Amino acid sequence: MTAATRTQGPVLASDRVPHRAMITACIIGATLMQALDQTIANVALPYMQGSFSASFDEITWVLTSYIIAAAIMTAPVGWLAARFGRKHLFIACLIGFTIASMMCGAAQTLTQIVAFRLFQGVCGAALVPLSQSTLLDIYPPERRAFAMAIWGMGVMIGPILGPTLGGYLTDFYSWRYVFYINLPFGLFATLGLLTFMPDERGSGPMRFDWVGFAALGIGIGALQLVLDRGQELDWFSAREIVVEAVLAGLGLYLFVVHMLSARRPLIRPSLFRDVNFAAGAVMMFAAGTVLVSTMSLMAPWLQILGNYPVATAGLVMAPRGIGNFATLIVSGRLAQRIDPRLLVGTGLLLMCWSFWIMTGWTPDVSEREIITAIIVQGAGLGLFFTPLQVLAFATLEPALRTEGAAVFSLFRNIGAAIGVSITASVLARNTQALHAIIGAAVTPFNRALAAYPALDPAHRPGAALLARIIDRQAQIVAYADDYKMLIFTTMPAILLLFVMRRPRRIGVPVETHAAMD
Repeated sequence: MTAATRTQGPVLASDRVPHRAMITACIIGATLMQALDQTIANVALPYMQGSFSASFDEITWVLTSYIIAAAIMTAPVGWLAARFGRKHLFIACLIGFTIASMMCGAAQTLTQIVAFRLFQGVCGAALVPLSQSTLLDIYPPERRAFAMAIWGMGVMIGPILGPTLGGYLTDFYSWRYVFYINLPFGLFATLGLLTFMPDERGSGPMRFDWVGFAALGIGIGALQLVLDRGQELDWFSAREIVVEAVLAGLGLYLFVVHMLSARRPLIRPSLFRDVNFAAGAVMMFAAGTVLVSTMSLMAPWLQILGNYPVATAGLVMAPRGIGNFATLIVSGRLAQRIDPRLLVGTGLLLMCWSFWIMTGWTPDVSEREIITAIIVQGAGLGLFFTPLQVLAFATLEPALRTEGAAVFSLFRNIGAAIGVSITASVLARNTQALHAIIGAAVTPFNRALAAYPALDPAHRPGAALLARIIDRQAQIVAYADDYKMLIFTTMPAILLLFVMRRPRRIGVPVETHAAMD
């Protein structure tokens, strides 16, 4: 059976569930822990980079390893819940996530923290789907909208608190505490669910699409290795990159062929026959490329080029979550009254506008301009996600909604991992190229340097100071180029709105994909 709606375990009697409030509190705690982990590590990346003596593109493995593991393990969540029982899987994932967080905090090398983040991603992949499905089961139909609203507010607290809390912990303690902070959340959620969540038996032995899962895992994993190690190994001049690229192409090709030909594939192809859903999944992928990459770019920009203390950098980054929070509340109601395509298009345009503002940033830019840009960006994300779900799921068959939610998460996570890797690689490559271009004009024969004896390249101190200035200027231009690239990544997604149909009866689907910032 596939890892979606065809393999669900017994449904809880929503009108007879005791301790519903305690279960809800524990589930929100588990979701908040996972949401915090999406953003809390961003502001600590420069400190991790120094601890592990890693380059910028290498330290981004801390982000991409988690995202890609979560992406691969999203697909079989439904099958695992049906096979072993939702409560058992939920608690196992919480314990594993908490242990992995402690291991990340204690890591001594880059290899160790990347491996522990992979383990953390494997355990964290199930937390959001299980949280949604559990809440939908323990609340009666007339109160499910209320349950999703409360849960959604808990989800949105993570992006708001993450940068601020991460900056505070890193500045006053150590970057390791951005992982240790998960311990109280994990203990609270685990003990609460052990005590209050009703038991649910698994369905026993069930058939799983191992071929499809293996092909998907190999394809995504190999593609991520290509993107992460390509810059370091000079791309296709290295045999390793060629082999990984071949494995990535072969794995993804076999997955698609198997999905179209197998009797019971991991992901049913009937999902993509719905034009709205197929277009929405592609748009989710495009938006995913900017979700995490913008934060991973902004943290080192603020701390290295802007000279912001880490705690201040966290406070400056927090308003993106506030903008996201505000428009998420409004967009849910507006999507029921006006064409959701207008809201999605407006959200994409706001995101592109914020990137355009960022292309003009220099270290002298004011805090007000920075905060304004990231609030606009967060508002764009909020206007984009909820209406997109209305469009994508309103025309989808109800039996495919749970599987569709998993596919949306899969596309979002793959987009996020690719976005972080590509922006880091392009930033490193452009910085090197621009350093060479700018440095070519800096010679002892350049008359403009004669007015600044301290910058005389003929002497070692002057040459060292010039090298730092050149590298700084090269980074400023390279960051601007990255933000331009994000515009060209996001803008074409607007064209997909023209192939999507406005649903006759607008309504938020029963099970929706969480818009994690």
